[in-house]
Amino acid sequence: VQLQASGGGLVQPGGSLRLSCAASGKIIRIDDMGWYRQAPGKQRELVATITSGGSTSYGDSVKGRFTISRDNAKNTVYLQMNSLKPEDTAVYYCNADCLSFNGYEEPVAERSWGQGTLVTVSS
Repeated sequence: VQLQASGGGLVQPGGSLRLSCAASGKIIRIDDMGWYRQAPGKQRELVATITSGGSTSYGDSVKGRFTISRDNAKNTVYLQMNSLKPEDTAVYYCNADCLSFNGYEEPVAERSWGQGTLVTVSS
């Protein structure tokens, strides 16, 4: 399974961005999907997760400002980021817990990661 993230960029404090992450491959089912981020010199931290049924959870630093959603028909997860702060600057990574067919047409469960998209919040 491949995850392709997009939507990062430079935004001023207080602005908004929307990240997208599309999964592709021989997917049977996608369970939880999520976003993590890693700022320079810091550990990767949880931003938000969403189950296949739509239940969500958020890291404390983004609650009330970020919204995670998904389109199961498109195997895509989104992250709407509002009221952005300089401390939100980081590389954002998406992930997905997938059941898919491997090269031998056998079902395999694994967590896949996207390549990361840079979000810079600066005036």
